[in-house]
Amino acid sequence: MSGTTVGIIGFAIVLLLLALRMPIGIAMMLVGIVGIASLNSVDAALETLGRFSYDYSAVYTLSVIPLFVLMGNFASSSGLARDFFAAAHAWIGHWRGGLASATVVACAGFAAVSGSSVASAATMGKVALPEMRRYGYDPRLATGVVAAGGTLGILIPPSTAMIVYALLTEQSVGKLFLAGFLPGILLAGLFIITIMLMTAWRPHYGPRGPRHSLQERIVALGRSGTLIAIIVLVIGGIYLGIFTETEAAAAGALLTMLYALARGTLTRKGLVEALLDTVRTTALVFLILIGAHVFTPFLAMTQIPANLSSTLVGLALPPLTVLVLILLVYVLLGTFLEGFAMLVLTLPIVFPIVTALGYDPIWFGIIVVIVLEMGLIDPPVGINVFVVKGIAHDVPMGQIFAGIMPFWLAMIVCVAILIAFPQIAMLLPNTMIR
Repeated sequence: MSGTTVGIIGFAIVLLLLALRMPIGIAMMLVGIVGIASLNSVDAALETLGRFSYDYSAVYTLSVIPLFVLMGNFASSSGLARDFFAAAHAWIGHWRGGLASATVVACAGFAAVSGSSVASAATMGKVALPEMRRYGYDPRLATGVVAAGGTLGILIPPSTAMIVYALLTEQSVGKLFLAGFLPGILLAGLFIITIMLMTAWRPHYGPRGPRHSLQERIVALGRSGTLIAIIVLVIGGIYLGIFTETEAAAAGALLTMLYALARGTLTRKGLVEALLDTVRTTALVFLILIGAHVFTPFLAMTQIPANLSSTLVGLALPPLTVLVLILLVYVLLGTFLEGFAMLVLTLPIVFPIVTALGYDPIWFGIIVVIVLEMGLIDPPVGINVFVVKGIAHDVPMGQIFAGIMPFWLAMIVCVAILIAFPQIAMLLPNTMIR
């Protein structure tokens, strides 16, 4: 049996195990071990398993993951999300659809301290949905904007998806973080434009809220000043070379913890829950990474990545055509695969093709993350949609999916803009001091 045939069988088995709800890390680890044993030897398979498991547990760079997760957990318990939403509400809530636009702004702000789309959607859903319901917002717009706005959690740094991409492709985490900042602002802006168009077409979707006085706006903005300061410290520290990514994460986690303690919102029980959630999330990410780095040597032995790359390059198709085909495959996979699963399954094959075509790996990472965001609101998986459904129990699932479709189209527009103008993503990484 040829290596290519073994590789195809291996992929099929991984997909089958995922359909049976086996964790992606374990599925890739099992298939990788068996595949290496069949193509090389049992000793080689066991040596790969032991070496990668230890190596990934001892990598200092990976400490950035629990620190950023911990920062997000402390931010959730501190009430920073509510403060940021209140500030955005005070400044733009009087617009038509202003509460929905305020939700996008608050999601973007909370994303900068959480790094998780699910956490952003869950937190902002509890804060924003009751307010939009109180002002008579159409449930499709209200739930759709929370689900879509929550996806900013993995585009605006810090982002666990970017960390995983960086580790799988051996790229700089700091450069990826900086590359995601302007596209994150761009996508948030496109979401707000989408809301404006929807409410201009159907004004009853998003009635105007009350207009706040200048003093009320300044007071509300002052309450969110801590969140803004932490964002500036973390992102600005990385950009200016004051902090490494790990140091910035540690500083952010410490500051959010101190702020939560100062406000009295972080109880002993809350501290324990934050630490336990951090451990669970970190263990899950580590398991995925270890599984991916056992599966990748197996794929290399099958020669599938190298053969596919040389075949596509040899066809002499325009690089843009190949890129669009790759992104279409990602969109299709997003309808039934979770984001991390897509990353670890596809990057060993896709990344050599992209680099062979001359595309910048940092830029491509941002494009991939946006496509992963689309998967978070794609039917039928749409994890963010299920998170919002858990908060808005009375809204039918069909209405939530109908509400997210305009924002899904806005994501396509964002990808098209970044393909046409890659310098939007590369401006900050290219001007890094360190």
